Amino acid sequence: MSDPLAQKTQFLAAAQAAADVAACIVRPFFRAGVRADDKADASPVTIADRSAERAIRAVIGERLPHHGIMGEEFGTEQPDAAYRWVIDPVDGTRAFLTGRPTFGTLIALLHDGVPVLGIIDQPITGERWIGVRGEATRYVSRLAGQAGTRLCPSLAQAELSCTAPEILEGDYRPRWEALSRAVKRVSWGGDCYAYGLLALGQVDIIAECTMKPWDWAALVPVVEGAGGRMTDWAGRPLRLDGDGSVLAIGNPALMDQARRLLAK
Repeated sequence: MSDPLAQKTQFLAAAQAAADVAACIVRPFFRAGVRADDKADASPVTIADRSAERAIRAVIGERLPHHGIMGEEFGTEQPDAAYRWVIDPVDGTRAFLTGRPTFGTLIALLHDGVPVLGIIDQPITGERWIGVRGEATRYVSRLAGQAGTRLCPSLAQAELSCTAPEILEGDYRPRWEALSRAVKRVSWGGDCYAYGLLALGQVDIIAECTMKPWDWAALVPVVEGAGGRMTDWAGRPLRLDGDGSVLAIGNPALMDQARRLLAK
């Protein structure tokens, strides 16, 4: 079987160049009073989202023209390609619109549907998490912190995070609440930034649902390269055609306990 990361240097260079360009585009719009439009699902989108995604697509298309691309704003190109980039130019547009630097640009590379490379980039704070399947996550920042999850000894001592209560639709809410009652503390907000914090050992568990592939694909190599695990709520690997539930945990020893509480 061929190594999907045989061209890792080339893939990483493309991903980092795309993140650099996206950051240059997003940064001037931050706290600049940009207008937001509502998409069909009522989520907001701005000129920063659209412009950054176009730039990321241009970088990848120029450097790796035979690769597919799936993006939140402009759909899919070359859907049958073995390598597919999955991008969210501004994950956390609500945070971006309200001036909070807890959003990020997400860039992932999938091989046959499996995430093999992921970047979380925060263009305001200058933080970047780089995950490559089978390697230790790298955290590049002028701020304090080192990549590596916390070996939280029990759920009772765990910090649980979720982006917003409203994403917990239908029967997901009581299942999430069962987990929330078992942990030490719950914090809201964060979007992709919370997963970066989990990879730094600041957060122990994140449980969310209604997630799209561009919301989670880049996070998997980052979290797992830092020592954590990511699955759906049933413990299955995350897939493009999955149910949208995501469970990230810093100490894999707590995974089974968390999954039992989230079970239907």
